[in-house]
Amino acid sequence: MIDFTKTPSPCYLLDEQRLRNNLELIKSVKERAGIDIILAFKGFAMWSAFPIVREYIQGATSSSAYETQLAFEEMKTRAHVYAPAYTQADFDTIKPMACHITFNSLAQLSTYLPQIKPEDNIEVGLRINPEFSEVETDLYNPCAVGSRLGLTAKQLGNTLPDGVDGLHFHALCESDSSDLVKTLAAVEKNFAHLLPKVKWVNMGGGHLITRKGYNIELLIETLKAFKAKWNVDVILEPGSAFAWDTGFLITTVVDVIENGGINTAIIDSSFTAHMPDCLEMPYKPVILGASSEPVEGKPSYRIGGNSCLAGDYMGNWWFDKPLQIGDKIVFNDMIHYTMVKTTMFNGIDHPAIAINRTNGEIDVVRKFNYLDYKNRLS
Repeated sequence: MIDFTKTPSPCYLLDEQRLRNNLELIKSVKERAGIDIILAFKGFAMWSAFPIVREYIQGATSSSAYETQLAFEEMKTRAHVYAPAYTQADFDTIKPMACHITFNSLAQLSTYLPQIKPEDNIEVGLRINPEFSEVETDLYNPCAVGSRLGLTAKQLGNTLPDGVDGLHFHALCESDSSDLVKTLAAVEKNFAHLLPKVKWVNMGGGHLITRKGYNIELLIETLKAFKAKWNVDVILEPGSAFAWDTGFLITTVVDVIENGGINTAIIDSSFTAHMPDCLEMPYKPVILGASSEPVEGKPSYRIGGNSCLAGDYMGNWWFDKPLQIGDKIVFNDMIHYTMVKTTMFNGIDHPAIAINRTNGEIDVVRKFNYLDYKNRLS
């Protein structure tokens, strides 16, 4: 049992054993399917945990010069890199630290391919758009009409440009393997004429392998069949799956306000700054010890963030007893897509970062202060 009183507040707390459980499963899928699975930093870039990750998975994928440098320095690997567009400065930074570079357009390919020499030992990819996705939220749908991400079959044409080693697509978001099956059908329908010409296919992220109920056997069967049919190497690059349900955001009630019959508990954290996906997706996170559905006779509260954004709140949750100033509010599953998307909006305190080690000790690996806020500005 984790003692949440031993952490600062607010604080992101990663549970090492939960992370190891996910990594064991991911490694098993990688080995059974005979593919490569690499960590996508856009979902999980808590580099203090990378020594643990490297025990199971060695590769990483990045989407910027900074992420590429982090992969090189902290994951100790050259990165699979994809970005919607590269600047020359970014490309110069990325190239020495990349093993794969994928381009989003033919114009970007023609600009930078001549700069990649055989001695660089870099594989070159093109991102394709299968024009199919099961993702319902447009904000997270890379294949929505008019998407800027990837080339359609019509745009790419009948021939693979010289110098291209592989194809990359990303059309999933917290999806099951059945969604991948449908997506691959679209990929084969639109790009079958190009698949025999490539060495590898990167199927991007969104494969939520570690979610309870995910059909792992279907995933393995599908990947093995695709690999054999087209004689290609297969790469997956999930982010959320690595850190899914591996930790918490620990907060404290600092005030309780009633207005119009609605009780709001204001915490020392913020949805917009520290849990942005809750508002963007949107989704209602689990709070330990509370119900997200009405419970007769129990007090209910909105939870309000401590920024001045009017919409920085979610609700309602039902608690066993009335909330008091100083009570802990612990949000579950707050490691993936939290730290990577946080801001210091309003200059509010950024949550500390800690790891609950397998021996029960809580290791606070980072605290933030005024200079972290000030040095982001000028």
